[in-house]
Amino acid sequence: MSRRLISTSPTPGPQGDSERPPKRPRIDHLTPDSFRNGIFLAPMVRSGALPTRLMALKHGATLVWGPEMVDKAILHAEREVDPVTGVISYNGKTRAMFTTHPLEKPYLIYQIGSADPELAVQAAKTVMQDISGVDLNCGCPKPFSTHAGMGAALLTNPDLLCGILEALRRELPREISVSAKIRLLSTQEETKKLVERIARTGVNAITVHCRTRNMRPRERALVERLKEIVEFVQGLGLDVAIIQNGDCTGREDAKRIRDLTGADSVMIATAAESNPSCFSAIPLRDVESTLSPSYLRLCKYLDNHWASTKFCVTQFKGVRSEVSKMDAHELKSRIAKAKGYESLDDIVGSWTGEEEFKEISRIVEARQPRISAEAEQEEVSEEEDIPPPCATPPDRPNPEPPKSGAPKMGLRMPMPAILTGSNMVSPTPTPGGLR
Repeated sequence: MSRRLISTSPTPGPQGDSERPPKRPRIDHLTPDSFRNGIFLAPMVRSGALPTRLMALKHGATLVWGPEMVDKAILHAEREVDPVTGVISYNGKTRAMFTTHPLEKPYLIYQIGSADPELAVQAAKTVMQDISGVDLNCGCPKPFSTHAGMGAALLTNPDLLCGILEALRRELPREISVSAKIRLLSTQEETKKLVERIARTGVNAITVHCRTRNMRPRERALVERLKEIVEFVQGLGLDVAIIQNGDCTGREDAKRIRDLTGADSVMIATAAESNPSCFSAIPLRDVESTLSPSYLRLCKYLDNHWASTKFCVTQFKGVRSEVSKMDAHELKSRIAKAKGYESLDDIVGSWTGEEEFKEISRIVEARQPRISAEAEQEEVSEEEDIPPPCATPPDRPNPEPPKSGAPKMGLRMPMPAILTGSNMVSPTPTPGGLR
């Protein structure tokens, strides 16, 4: 192994440590590894609002998906930044269509509903300064999505589906990840064939909702079908993460699902809609008193639209130990009837939404920065190539140099003037000296 040459001994620092070359800076964008060993917030049209995404990050979500946005809808939006809170809004004619915050950018995947490669690229470029990845919705079975050839309709049009993904990967910067979210097809062979085509478009990840297009949420997800698909993708030798979606209830359940399927990560929807703290090893109990008030304070501070806030809070539910069923029902009823934040003072107490946001910021910013596997290996190699510092300890005098028997500098004989061209006693040059 090669060694770097060091010209001088480093100077010991205050604790006897010497300066070392700075490590390679860690990356702040997504890589294929970012989609592995994680637990993600799923895209949800109404419930995936900015406050919910921030709460999910606070409680341990690795990445968060924004709600699906139809490509054309965002193209004419006006981007506006709140100078106080930093919230970024993409505003339509009457209200914000999509809101985000720089705090979530390193973890935010923007989901697009599209049936047109060119429009999908335009939509992605409109928001790419505020996101880390783009996901194509290929699984939504709702008529508002499928009637225009988007969502689950793409499952029966793989040429168009892959054409959109290829356009996104080709036209977007490499630091913007590209992924797709699909559903199971009727047979394993059909599903594997589609997954292979998607994997070869250059995507970073594929999320598989373990239900078919015609299955409803109340029907059990076919989680057991995913293992064969995961093994199939691994056999292709492609660097594509497979994410499981469907019926996961929380962090502990995600471990069970990964063990069962071999999936790289797990995505949570319904359980996160009910309790955004489900990503934590210890989810909040009595959400009516432990989650709803702080969520309302955060929403008011971020100027989240009241209709969105009301919908999200009324979906909260979970294990109760101190709040009675009657009290929980009364709270939801009051929020559902409220016309705005002002009528809920006795529920939230002080409107300290800024403090709620600062607490979330502190937790999210304390996360370890991401680093790619390649960069991490380079760091290890560089550290191995650097020899240990060779400084003399501060409490020990410099050692005497080894004696070689050579004459000391002060006793060296003067050179003859015939060679130097000068008189060694006088600096006057000797006439006829060597030219």
